[in-house]
Amino acid sequence: MAAEPRLEGQTAGGVAASTASSLLLEARNLQKSFAGVVALSRGNLELRHNEIHAVVGDNGAGKSTLLKIISGALQPDGGELLLEGQPVALSDPSAARRAGISTVFQDLALINHLDAAANMFLGRELTRPGWPAWLGVLDKRAMRHTAEDEIRRLKIGVRSVDQLVAGMSGGQRQAIAVARAVAFGTRIVVMDEPTAALGVREGGAVLDMIKEIKASGLAVIVISHNMPDVFKIADRITVMRLGQAVTTVRREDTSLGEIVGYMTGAYGGAEAAPPIPGQGARA
Repeated sequence: MAAEPRLEGQTAGGVAASTASSLLLEARNLQKSFAGVVALSRGNLELRHNEIHAVVGDNGAGKSTLLKIISGALQPDGGELLLEGQPVALSDPSAARRAGISTVFQDLALINHLDAAANMFLGRELTRPGWPAWLGVLDKRAMRHTAEDEIRRLKIGVRSVDQLVAGMSGGQRQAIAVARAVAFGTRIVVMDEPTAALGVREGGAVLDMIKEIKASGLAVIVISHNMPDVFKIADRITVMRLGQAVTTVRREDTSLGEIVGYMTGAYGGAEAAPPIPGQGARA
């Protein structure tokens, strides 16, 4: 019988060695099926404070399902989520945002005919103080200044916050979506394929922005197929395969070949993998 895959920091019995106080977010054995088809059977993830954690895997590995549960877009059939060691139920994306989790999906959810500032405050518009809230008089000046501060802090190459999104490049559009998530994500930013369909230069700028997010004190979960990008930014990497988290390793303790081996099933469990310096049998 194949050995049971073991996550980084677990003992042979599967008990996590990490203490709850060291973790910002925990996904424990999350499960999700669609019309009897299992999309996620063992969704495990441990996100530490102020880290970039990459989740990788082939198509159908369960990455997107895990992301949608963490973002509140899907409800799990089993398992649990813990935030700062406390169980949390994220009934929808609004609940996730209130808990401090902001997500940047691949479609970015931007409105082309609105400018950068308006897109950053989409659904969270500020109203002018002193006016009745029911009138909905927008405080465009405050939104503009806040957007400018966020764009400057993240070193985003956008000419002006008054620029329409329709006229922006793919990298600029991605940057605006990320800036929106950072502006309202007080704990965690989740990013789905942030460099997909971007050129080398724009993709590099997005990677630099992710590092800036970490430097600002937030934790980042990155879902990606792009292994070179993952190895440029990730502190730790979790590999998903067939709806299961099969391993979690530190970037400096692994290699592209090993990660690909887990993704393709060449390594069926922790004991089947080559030893990692300093970790022994991955205990």
